[in-house]
Amino acid sequence: MPDDSEAVMPEAPKVLSPQAQRALAEAEARRAAIDAETAMAPKEKGGRGGLEPGRYGDWEIKGLTSDF
Repeated sequence: MPDDSEAVMPEAPKVLSPQAQRALAEAEARRAAIDAETAMAPKEKGGRGGLEPGRYGDWEIKGLTSDF
């Protein structure tokens, strides 16, 4: 049983600057606009399923990306 001197203190949540908060909000808005646009696209016949891998300007499959 650890004594009080060995107790690990939880880290305080990081505070983002207003610029960082604005950048995150802008990125989320861009992703939402791209996702809304691709939702109206016709479904691919015989495709791999799932979201369009090139929807953000890079190729993504199973969490791995590569730019093209």
